[in-house]
Amino acid sequence: MRYVAIPTPVVRALQAGGLDANGQLPERKLAEGGGNTCRHCLKLIPEGAGMLVLAHRPFPAPQPYAEVGPIFLCAEPCEAGGGEDLPAMLAAPDYIVRGYGVDDRIVYGTGGVVATAAIPARAAELLADDRVDYVHVRSARNNCFQCRVER
Repeated sequence: MRYVAIPTPVVRALQAGGLDANGQLPERKLAEGGGNTCRHCLKLIPEGAGMLVLAHRPFPAPQPYAEVGPIFLCAEPCEAGGGEDLPAMLAAPDYIVRGYGVDDRIVYGTGGVVATAAIPARAAELLADDRVDYVHVRSARNNCFQCRVER
């Protein structure tokens, strides 16, 4: 099982001024510290550092289940994060963990709010289900995409 960031080519295009999932230029802001997490390096964006605020659709194409929502990225190029360890940026007490099928649609009955420390066990349980192709970790308060979990 591994935690996967937004693909580097997608991020580099956005950092270079590409349009987001809503066809808009990403907003440029300064990180306020503590709650601004980059979905590419999977780390907290340091306070005062440049960041992008944009709409992201973590799915290959629009369809009824392809949620679009706000995310943050480092404004400057950063290294892709991810791997087998739970990303340190997941610092809230809990998150929504939900499974998706090969058709990129929610597998009903898989979603729920999970304590942060229990994310690895819940993601592994979902990925053991043949109906689940991958898992999203999302904010429990705002439903914002955090990262993807794959086998």
